[in-house]
Amino acid sequence: MQSVSAGLVSPRTSTSGRLPFALHVSILIALLAASSAPTPLYPRYQAQWQLSALDITVVFSAYALALLIALLTTGTLSDHVGRRPVLLGALAVQVASMALFATAGGLTALIGARVLQGIATGAATGAAGAALVDLGDPARPGLPALANSIAPVTGMAAGVLAATLLVRFAPVPTITVYAVLIAVFAAQAIALVLTPETVRRRPGALRSTRPHLALPPAAAHALLLNGAGVVAVWALGGFYSSLGPGFTRLISPDGPDHAGGMVFFTMTAVAAPTVYFTRRMRADVSALVGSCAVIPAAVLTLGALHLAGPVLLFAGAALAGFGFGAVSQGALRAVVDSVPAWEKGGTLASYYVLSYLAMSLPAIGAGALAAGFGLRAAALAYACCVAVLATVAVATQSATLRGRRRSPSPDTHSGPATRNYTSASPGTPAPDISLLATHNR
Repeated sequence: MQSVSAGLVSPRTSTSGRLPFALHVSILIALLAASSAPTPLYPRYQAQWQLSALDITVVFSAYALALLIALLTTGTLSDHVGRRPVLLGALAVQVASMALFATAGGLTALIGARVLQGIATGAATGAAGAALVDLGDPARPGLPALANSIAPVTGMAAGVLAATLLVRFAPVPTITVYAVLIAVFAAQAIALVLTPETVRRRPGALRSTRPHLALPPAAAHALLLNGAGVVAVWALGGFYSSLGPGFTRLISPDGPDHAGGMVFFTMTAVAAPTVYFTRRMRADVSALVGSCAVIPAAVLTLGALHLAGPVLLFAGAALAGFGFGAVSQGALRAVVDSVPAWEKGGTLASYYVLSYLAMSLPAIGAGALAAGFGLRAAALAYACCVAVLATVAVATQSATLRGRRRSPSPDTHSGPATRNYTSASPGTPAPDISLLATHNR
């Protein structure tokens, strides 16, 4: 088995590695910022091109499904051809996506732009995340994993906030938003050209693009215990990202146009620090606490729906963000650390299949329901389903915790490859919770 460090071209120094590390973090943040930037613009697209709620959820879900496919097919490509070629290619595709957004004239162009964006983001996040591991400081072994965990949600929060401000203050925001992002990606590409490669080329690039899933029994058991919570929080993320602006307008029809994007910003802005502050919490406890937060988040959403209270809506979004961060942190640690190193890649792929399907398919279903029965009925059904899933997650995780307290202590002779974070010490750093390529060695 080849480790990341085995392929390094040159050793990292404190001076030469710090700036490339920051560059790759900035690429992750910018990619995810671009993914959330269209959210405040959806109401404009709907009004301009007479799009339905179903159309908007299809546009949103096209990104999630394309990203999933890219993760499954290009997750380890940078191990063979190098980090820089994959990142440069992905940034080029991302620039093309932004240009297509800026010149879009209807639904088909929006879907095409989101597909390109998903492909670019999936490919680039795998390579950038692996580069962070390559460039990691041995004195701070948990830093690459922490950066990979926090950068995506930080990027989503920054993207929706920046786009909301541009919608509010900039001229022609449907062009300005994407022009700014094109400039950012172009600058990052130039900086990347000047950055040394971190791995040597090796054969097997074509073979590495074959999508494959693997879920060993231990990981399947962990995913079964945490699956309801994972589906609940990712489904909530899909709802706030795709239908959040329309839902905000339904609750507060006289509110400002930019308020819709702020709901998703609230969720992601809370999720980012939650990932950080729960990184030392036991995985099972983190997942349980997060699942508990989802239930009142759904209740507040329903309260906002019936009381026309935007304050309740934003409070629910904040709780949903806490639940998203805590469940994602805990559930993925429990699933990934239940298997040896050589099985982590396939396990992560399976986890993300579940996550991105949970993010996209329920959103499409909600869009279809909204088209047939109205957004109010769709939001009511969505919130109820999420609350039921979270309740199932809490019951399952609570029973598991009680069972562990009654069972004998774990086998002290078990090696680290089979150790589960649910029995790890609170100070154990969390593994990378965002990328396939980091573990698929």
